[in-house]
Amino acid sequence: MGNKEKAKERREKRLQEIRLQMTIPYSDNQRWWSKETVAVVTGGNRGIGFEICRQLAVHGLTVILTSRDSSAGIESIQSLQEGGLSVVYHQLDVTDHSSINQFVQWLRENYGGLDILVNNAGVNFNLGSDNSVENAHKVVETNYYGTKHTIEAIIPLMKPSLVGARIVNVSSRLGRLNGRRNRISNVALREELNDVESLSDELIDRTLSTFLQQVEDGTWATSGWPQVYTDYSVSKLAVNAYTRLMARKLSERPEGQKIYINCYCPGWVKTALTGYAGNNTVEEGADTGVWLALLSVQTFMGKFFAERREINF
Repeated sequence: MGNKEKAKERREKRLQEIRLQMTIPYSDNQRWWSKETVAVVTGGNRGIGFEICRQLAVHGLTVILTSRDSSAGIESIQSLQEGGLSVVYHQLDVTDHSSINQFVQWLRENYGGLDILVNNAGVNFNLGSDNSVENAHKVVETNYYGTKHTIEAIIPLMKPSLVGARIVNVSSRLGRLNGRRNRISNVALREELNDVESLSDELIDRTLSTFLQQVEDGTWATSGWPQVYTDYSVSKLAVNAYTRLMARKLSERPEGQKIYINCYCPGWVKTALTGYAGNNTVEEGADTGVWLALLSVQTFMGKFFAERREINF
């Protein structure tokens, strides 16, 4: 059996374990949440985001489904509401500062804050073997800066509690620093981004600025960036770095005001983002994100997960 076959076999075995875990209900001791627990999900009108909304609502939380397109979002919540689930809608374009501010004001006035934030909003314009960077600016602006700006605006509204508030960033293995495939070849930059203590907003911004400048001048392909879905991979590399940076900053908060931030890779999921060419179902893709959001004893901070297991950045 070759390496690819062995990897496929391991992946399928792990997915079988996940499918089994998904059928096991939370015990009363594990359920720290109630209907008053508020979860906000960005990009929730379809795919993984919609499924995360559905699963959180099934568990009994109040879920605020957001999306850039109001008509798509309103249509999405109807099926959930018809099923008796506590889901409401509000428009949110994570690339628009005024939209973020309007949402934050509405959230404060109507709910007083939130307990869980799942940053799922994202775009990808490449399918199959494509690797165009024509939309690189939009990909970076949405996937990284949209996530960053949403977190920065919403953190002041995260409710204090004994179990701690939670932020879950939907990311990708394609953005791993130390993966065997698709990593950036600039060793010095890789080491800089891997050093959590010296990691900074400025370093992440500089990395993205360099990439986008090289996209503009046409030198990106020979500059050592990831070779698969380059713009998407770079944007998720930035999300992963920002998750670790924010974990360092948030770790200083006292007990009762903790905010736990982590990221996860849903896998190659059958959604519009992948042209429905993935291996995993949306239920499987959403599972680890929901699991991270609902952990009864949260000790993870600034970690990266896939299939309910911690993986390396």
